[in-house]
Amino acid sequence: MKHKYLSKKYWKDNGTALGASGEMARSFDDCINLSLGDPDLTTDELIIEQAFADAKMGHTKYTEPQGDPELIEEICKFYQEEYGMEVPAKEVFISTSACIGMFLALEAILDPADEVIIPAPYFTFYLQQVEMAGGIPVELPTYEEEDFQIDMQRLESMINERTKAIIINTPCNPTGNCLTLETMQKLAEMAQKHDLVVIADDIYTAFSYQNPFVPIASLPNMRERTITLNSFSKNFTMTGWRIGNIIAPDFIIRTIQNINENLVYSAPSISQRAAIHALRNRKTIQPKMIEEYRSRVFYAAERINAIPNMHVISPPRGTFYLFVNIKDTGLTSQEVTDRILQEAHVVVLPGNAFGNCGEGYLRIACTVNKEVLKEAFDRIAKMSIFQ
Repeated sequence: MKHKYLSKKYWKDNGTALGASGEMARSFDDCINLSLGDPDLTTDELIIEQAFADAKMGHTKYTEPQGDPELIEEICKFYQEEYGMEVPAKEVFISTSACIGMFLALEAILDPADEVIIPAPYFTFYLQQVEMAGGIPVELPTYEEEDFQIDMQRLESMINERTKAIIINTPCNPTGNCLTLETMQKLAEMAQKHDLVVIADDIYTAFSYQNPFVPIASLPNMRERTITLNSFSKNFTMTGWRIGNIIAPDFIIRTIQNINENLVYSAPSISQRAAIHALRNRKTIQPKMIEEYRSRVFYAAERINAIPNMHVISPPRGTFYLFVNIKDTGLTSQEVTDRILQEAHVVVLPGNAFGNCGEGYLRIACTVNKEVLKEAFDRIAKMSIFQ
């Protein structure tokens, strides 16, 4: 919106499909919302009770700017126990969500006009966050017929003297794909060859259905050039707590902390206490939650592949998203999205919201139970474009 009181850089409407989805869901009284990655499950009662007990004990003040030392210690223990990685406390920073963590990381490393390669389809916020930090986003397409893996020749052709970093997200929002260990090893070699920083958005690590998750920072010679972003939102169903962390070389962490002190000083103390209890009790909390989402996404994939003119990679690889191919309809992603809303009263997101190579796809979030998913697909299956 153009206005003299607004910065000119915000005159152009940069709203995202995610932001518009709430309004779409209010279009009809019986809408089923499969657009946002905000699960219907509530944070585990154990986390809530222990966090609130901590609040009553006085954990209601600022923590240290780097984060609650107790939480930092738990994160270091987690990496040692799960991945055999030695992570010193000085290389951990507690952030107010992974979204803020991404901005802090980009702000810390980018000079004006530095380029950041973003494999597409990508999480919608990446592009604008790179631009907000003064960088230039460069879209690297990946394709279903290549299993949404990163093609190294295509990647290298985009690297130049201005390339500073590459963002990876595995398991991936929106495709649900997971990078193979072979792909990550080749990517690590490419990053070392061209002296690139890898920003690893590791927020769906609990939802890797085919193979155990491997952090790229754990690969040889990658720790010193990797910034890892974690979040408790999806791995622990804690979206509203807005808590995450960053793991990076200590000089990057110090810079991130200095930037963050001018934004929010420290992450919410209550949320940090909740994160402590989530990590300590993960083996009790996570298995049932993971199985619930796995069951939903496998059911949804089966239903989708039984409907004419749409299909999805099966079996699902990770996350609770499905990236559905609707090219056989002959319509654009936006046209199919609009028709599903108007005719079936189901809200999904158009694939082109996640990059140019997302055209011809829809993203479906399996964040409702199977009974609701059944109703959604029953409605969609009756549409004429899916006959």
